[in-house]
Amino acid sequence: MGLIAIGAGIAVLVGFGAGIGIGIATGKAVEGIARQPEASGKIQTSLLLGAALAEATAIYGLIGAILIMVLLK
Repeated sequence: MGLIAIGAGIAVLVGFGAGIGIGIATGKAVEGIARQPEASGKIQTSLLLGAALAEATAIYGLIGAILIMVLLK
């Protein structure tokens, strides 16, 4: 039962980390676009790539937590 709680905790922490990371990146991208509107295309491209990588990390963490909960049940 304790290992299932650890798996759930991992999923929550990974979700929080990805959310905070994407939020900070989005804020900085908005600041960058506000300062240099002509560079908005490059900034948006970098933002989307970074958000996709952060989200992929969150999905890997979620899958790992689910495997922990299912395999150790």
